Amino acid sequence: MTLQLRVYVPPHPLIKHWLAVARDVETPSVLFRTAMTELGRWLTYEAARNWLPTLDATVTTPLTECPATYINPEVPMVIVPILRAGLALMEGIQSVVPLTAVYHLGMARNEETLESHCYLNKLPPEFPPGTHVIVSEPMLATGGTIITAMAELTARGIDPALTRIISVVVAPPALRRLSDTYPSLQIYTAIIDEGLNGKGFIVPGLGDAGDRTFGT
Repeated sequence: MTLQLRVYVPPHPLIKHWLAVARDVETPSVLFRTAMTELGRWLTYEAARNWLPTLDATVTTPLTECPATYINPEVPMVIVPILRAGLALMEGIQSVVPLTAVYHLGMARNEETLESHCYLNKLPPEFPPGTHVIVSEPMLATGGTIITAMAELTARGIDPALTRIISVVVAPPALRRLSDTYPSLQIYTAIIDEGLNGKGFIVPGLGDAGDRTFGT
């Protein structure tokens, strides 16, 4: 069976609203951070729908016993924000999966070659089998950063099929590279934009997510 990259653009009005706020050049940093938090929350909610591991149980209500479903605490789950822009989505993501461990990856892009390198790696040497991973990366432009991050994760035992990427704006070049390299991935994003400009920025995009989040 041939696997194909799956990209989900949930049609939720709240996602559309907060995307519009984040895109607006007049949005101040404090409101931009709110928009990113909300986008992280609602996109993670959609990503978790058929991803969170569950177990069946029985509970006793004030009247009787009945079947119940819980999140399975024995299945390891982690969040990997790609620094620094990935931090912008973290508050929203953690509001949906609050007990999930967090490991940081710091990535920098060469503005001339548009290729990425890792300057900070806080991943463990190996993850337990079956670990579920959320990668927080607001912008998927050329795909260089996310490809490098996925290489670090898979080298430590992560299954791309159990990985969900939470992004805000993605572009076709990144999706093509991910489809070729990690076809079992699933991406949840607010929108797929037209493409890239000559400097590798997504158009229309929302600018530099890290700069706008941190006011720099």
